[in-house]
Amino acid sequence: MSEPQFLVHSPKDNVGVVVVEGLKAGTDMLGVITESDTTINVKSEHDIPIGHKVALADLREGDTIIKYGVDIGKMVGPAKTGEHVHVHNLKTKRW
Repeated sequence: MSEPQFLVHSPKDNVGVVVVEGLKAGTDMLGVITESDTTINVKSEHDIPIGHKVALADLREGDTIIKYGVDIGKMVGPAKTGEHVHVHNLKTKRW
């Protein structure tokens, strides 16, 4: 297996975390779901910085985001599969 470009902790997650520097739009990314030791492939639709999230499915405004198998917030803007998910379209539900 080649090195993954993103990691997913739980099969329930709808975002993954980019783990490489300089990820460019158009990259056919390999992801690893660590809980099940399985892989997933997603094409990056944006340049995504290391440590930022990538959508694993089409996400709509109001959708709950699951990371680590738990609710981490809600979408305040849309993101299609392979697009960048960060503070511009994801907010905590705490405030």
